[in-house]
Amino acid sequence: MPNSVILAIESSCDETSAAVIINGEVRSNIVATQVIHEQYGGVVPELASRAHQQHIVSVVTRALNDAKVTKKELEAVAFTRGPGLLGALLVGTSFAKALALGLNVPLIEVNHMKAHVLAHFIDEPKPDLPMLCLTVSGGHTQIVLVKSPYEMEVIGETQDDAVGEAFDKTAKLLGLPYPGGPVMDKLAKTGNPQAFEFPVSEMQGYNYSFSGIKTAVLYFLRDNLKKNENFIEENKADICASIQYTLVKMLLQKLRRASRELDIKEIAIAGGVSANSGLRETLKEMGEKEGWNIHIPDFQYCTDNAGMIAMAAHFKFLNNEFTSQSVSPMPRMEIPRMEI
Repeated sequence: MPNSVILAIESSCDETSAAVIINGEVRSNIVATQVIHEQYGGVVPELASRAHQQHIVSVVTRALNDAKVTKKELEAVAFTRGPGLLGALLVGTSFAKALALGLNVPLIEVNHMKAHVLAHFIDEPKPDLPMLCLTVSGGHTQIVLVKSPYEMEVIGETQDDAVGEAFDKTAKLLGLPYPGGPVMDKLAKTGNPQAFEFPVSEMQGYNYSFSGIKTAVLYFLRDNLKKNENFIEENKADICASIQYTLVKMLLQKLRRASRELDIKEIAIAGGVSANSGLRETLKEMGEKEGWNIHIPDFQYCTDNAGMIAMAAHFKFLNNEFTSQSVSPMPRMEIPRMEI
């Protein structure tokens, strides 16, 4: 019998996911994507929680089957406590509590944002510590100082919109389908990133602000459409490339500054936006100049998934960090903030 067999559940937003980890090795990682939100141009919380209820049993069953594990072999059940949408988190939390209670095994609560960071410990090569991790998604943009799997602090974060939200909202202004970030990334590959110039916001310390670029794009499109009603269609690739170039530049300027000032060369990115090809390529180019050891998780562990929840749970299991049946979701759960 393995030393630790853990089932992990992720339901923070619009991905229903379950994974099994055995002795620190992720054996299965199943994700059910909710396509219903596409017609609304964004995630509808009530629809998300309903979809989680519909998917969770089949997703967990498949994760166990793929890992060739039975429920009776589980030694713990882990779940995302937060941050996330309350209704969505409730589904995963309630399921995990009920299953753990029925099996008489301990519960492990996981911070979704810490799990994004710990996704880097799933596959080889694993990063040395300390490490700086740029965590970028539709809901968060943070630079995290990682001292150990148990000790990490946010040293910089967005003061308004997340970068993923900036991608999606500017894409919407261009008439691109939701989620717009991946579509913009694809179009940007054939565009000129220097075609149009957008402002780069300046924030104190390692913090970010992305609300300004959305406004700038709005007025830029309005003014140019007055002159030429076909402006977007005729320049779509160049506009996408220019917006992406600006957002990536904003992200990496602060990351480079943090690396230099803290003298840390282990650099990682995580979260859904880390799948962006422009960000990956620019990061690699900057890494060569700066002498960084760059870490990017496998694509399946970039977006919301239970594999990363399982990895975070594995470390907690080793440390005997369990939670009680009285636990409830924490939609605004955070990583501690370090003031620099």
